[in-house]
Amino acid sequence: MADYKYTPADFKSDQEVRWCPGCGDHAILSAVQRALPEIADALDTPHNLFTFVSGIGCSSRFIYYMKTYGFHSVHGRANAVATGVKTANPRLSVWVTTGDGDSLAIGGKHLIPPHPPHVRSPQGATPFTHAIRRNVDLNVILFNNEIYGLTKGQYSPTSKLGKITKTSPYGTVEKPFNPGELVIGAKGTFFARTIDMEVALSKECMIAAARHTGMSVIEALQNCVIFNDKTHADFAADKATRAERTVTLRHGEKMLFGANNEKGIVFENMKLKVVTVGQDGYTLDDVLTHDAHERDTTLHSMLAAMKYPDYPVALGVIRSVEDDSVYDRAVEKQVEEVKATSKIHCVDDLLRSGATWEVE
Repeated sequence: MADYKYTPADFKSDQEVRWCPGCGDHAILSAVQRALPEIADALDTPHNLFTFVSGIGCSSRFIYYMKTYGFHSVHGRANAVATGVKTANPRLSVWVTTGDGDSLAIGGKHLIPPHPPHVRSPQGATPFTHAIRRNVDLNVILFNNEIYGLTKGQYSPTSKLGKITKTSPYGTVEKPFNPGELVIGAKGTFFARTIDMEVALSKECMIAAARHTGMSVIEALQNCVIFNDKTHADFAADKATRAERTVTLRHGEKMLFGANNEKGIVFENMKLKVVTVGQDGYTLDDVLTHDAHERDTTLHSMLAAMKYPDYPVALGVIRSVEDDSVYDRAVEKQVEEVKATSKIHCVDDLLRSGATWEVE
């Protein structure tokens, strides 16, 4: 373990932070800057190897506030650009900051059916889901405020059914995506969820993501005070509400929640069920113990899908499974193998290989 003695200040740029006052992005930025010194030591990663890539959106201003290398890419292409960065230089610790519109709409057309004509139309390929499928060693922070904020309030792929916005004046008629189900359904190896104001939990998830080899996705439930204020307030309004309406999952620990940890999650009749320990015959032994490392996706998908008021919303690291197939490492290995056996070592060798002729 290294000892670089970095502090959060080492990762803060000199740029004025230009998000709206009260925007949840401020807290997420703080969590990242607090996490990176610990990540640097734990993974022996010096400051100059951290790189942030963003797409387009409020969240994508993130790179300007980080004192690291950064690449502000185009709409929906942050994960594609980040894949290229990581593949070209596997030594880098590559982070992606993206929004629900950037990655799940514009960045996900071939997985997601096209939007109707009055909605911002996705274009191109699906970098987000392909990056998950390939298991590229990226750390993706998906800011989910359930709205297009930068373009002033159009509904996004995660907006609630019936949500009234500028592009759905009578309410949306589309069911929203659950990013956790999407990641796990695409055979993702790491998925975590946090809430913007839970800075300590966000930091914990980011450190776990960095330690994971392969694609890591952290869904940060973020509040847009201007265009979608209090969208997560039903379960995330304050600490007391979060204690009763969310469950923070940690590997090896019981799935307990409530002000006094008196409630738990059990598996009964092929479904998850909320119970009160000590009532109706349920004991602590009946409560599920979280296994984030289970390769089977069934329970992880069910946990990611839990919605208030039927269930508490699951937070923390929901899935963390190591897989030998990591895209950038596989490409690096293949390139080295080919170089070792190839007769072509430079451009001149390439030009003189195969069929050649002289022009007189």
